[in-house]
Parts: sequence; C-alpha cells; structure tokens
Amino acid sequence: MKVWKYEDDINTDMLFPGKYTYSCSTAEEIKPHLLEDLDLEFSGGVKTGDLIFAGKNFGCVSSREQPVLGFKAVGIQAIVAKSFARIFYRAAINQGLLLVECPDAVNVFQEGDDVKLDAEAGQIQVGSKILTFPKLPPGILAIREAGGLLPYTRAALKKQKSK
Repeated sequence: MKVWKYEDDINTDMLFPGKYTYSCSTAEEIKPHLLEDLDLEFSGGVKTGDLIFAGKNFGCVSSREQPVLGFKAVGIQAIVAKSFARIFYRAAINQGLLLVECPDAVNVFQEGDDVKLDAEAGQIQVGSKILTFPKLPPGILAIREAGGLLPYTRAALKKQKSK
C-alpha cells in the first residue's frame, strides 16, 4: 500500500482534466487520466488499497463525478484530507468512496510511514501514532459497504418489497 500525498486546493480539473469530461464516461476510460495534470506517476503506479493524503479543500471547483469513479476503479482505499469541498464529498458518498477528514494525520505523515485506517473505529495509525477522527455515521458506512447510493437504494427497495 502506498500513500500519495498532495497539497491544498486540489481541484477537480487536477483530479480529472475537464477536456475529457464528454469523451470519457466509463471507469476504464477515466483511469488513465486521473491526476494527469498533477502527478504523471499516479495512473501508472496506483494500486488497490492505496491511500491519498491531501491538504484542505480537496475536490474543489466543479461537480464532475469522473474523479470519484476513477478513484474507486483503481482501488483507492480512502482519501484522507484536512477538508473536502462539499460537492466532492457528496459525490464520494454517492459512489461509496471513503473520505476521512483528519488534519492531524495529514500533518504528521512522512514518506515511508506505515498507515492503517479503521473507518468504523474512527482511527488512523500513521507510523507509531494513533489519531482519531469522528466516526462516520452508520448510514454513510452502509452506503459505502453497498458500493454506493444506487446499489444501497436498490437493496433497500428490494428488501422493502419482500416484506
């Protein structure tokens, strides 16, 4: 597992260039263009289970969902940031991508540190330090577990119809 670390105000154009918005619609088309204007190594080097650490206001500017779809498709375990743009945060919930606000973890992380994340316990271990963050609401965890809002809603409707 690798941690990819970025600064403040990483906007959606940096995450997924706007020039591809209408030509890339599937996860497979999106993956090669993730962070191409910010980090040329990312799309070729990212592995399932990797984490992204970032500063404040991650995912600002526009409401496009391609970055979230791409991060899920490449297997990003979670994005840990000082703060998130609200529209990006909502898009991540909709797609079941885990976002964690934990400024302390971002501040103490050093390249090479081992990182372990326990979303249900609200803990992240960075090197030898254990840091806490507010536990995510059960509803958000359930949406994530289902793979996103649409699968969660479908399962809930199916369950309701079977009663």
